[in-house]
Amino acid sequence: MGQKVNPVGFRTGVMVGWKSRWYASKEEFSTLLVEDKKIRDFVKNHPKKSREYRAAGIDRIEVERTRDEVKVVLFVARPGLIIGKKGQEVELLQDELQNLIGRRVNLKIEELSRPELYAQLVAEKVAEQLQKRAAFRRTMKRAIEESMDAGAKGIKIQLAGRLGGAEMARREKQIAGSIPLSTLRAKIDYGFVEAMTPQGHIGIQVWINKGMYDGDQEDGADAEKGQAPKSPKRSYKR
Repeated sequence: MGQKVNPVGFRTGVMVGWKSRWYASKEEFSTLLVEDKKIRDFVKNHPKKSREYRAAGIDRIEVERTRDEVKVVLFVARPGLIIGKKGQEVELLQDELQNLIGRRVNLKIEELSRPELYAQLVAEKVAEQLQKRAAFRRTMKRAIEESMDAGAKGIKIQLAGRLGGAEMARREKQIAGSIPLSTLRAKIDYGFVEAMTPQGHIGIQVWINKGMYDGDQEDGADAEKGQAPKSPKRSYKR
């Protein structure tokens, strides 16, 4: 087993903010944590088939709590599918969430301009293609090309399962550009989805490098220049 770490969790609290922002006492903490999970599961896997929001391309759901209300922010690639005509769908979803958790909910939709740069959305797109019986290598290659054309510094896609309907499960990956997973300043996005194929589930992992976080670049360069030499310089006398 390799020592693999989720790149988002690795950077949370250091370079990236939390997806749930609230404070609670020990007695309330577990209840509110379950509430957050219920909200995310309800939106991503809506019980009514006619109103599945998965097609809208939800990258992440952030929850912020105040004393009066719960603010839920959806980061979506195609917001029109959630908003609906004249915003009716949003109001309906907001009411459903309020009934689900029994608190006042303030629902907001944020549009993502470049879905090719979000690992979760890329993974979901690959899963969709695999479920339609597309060739897995061609699907991976196309997804990598689209992300690199959109401006990604690097991308890695890894599939695991009965690829191509093979009898034995295996793992295949494709990489383009650079993926510095151990560099905290690197903006690494990570996504995971399972594709439900007739032969079995195929796990899809996607890592996307979007560049570096700003602010520390100059300090790093100066610190490197200011380092003392490891061995003292010899002075030669003539």
